[in-house]
Amino acid sequence: MARGWESKDVESQVDAAEERAALSKTPRLTPEEADRKGQRESLQLSRTRVLHDIETSQNPRYRATLEAALKHLDEKIAALS
Repeated sequence: MARGWESKDVESQVDAAEERAALSKTPRLTPEEADRKGQRESLQLSRTRVLHDIETSQNPRYRATLEAALKHLDEKIAALS
């Protein structure tokens, strides 16, 4: 029984080492690039929420406001790309 546990522990250590090696090969982002990426991800999340709200909205005035917000978000995302 102890051998099975040891082999699983060794396997998990090998997997962890492979993950670290893969992460070290990915290029590092500059602080500016990381900031842009964070902003873009935040805008994408907001866009998803606005789209969901548009789909479920019953009020035409609220829907118009949401569509204006969607247009604004799309413009900001395009500016970051």
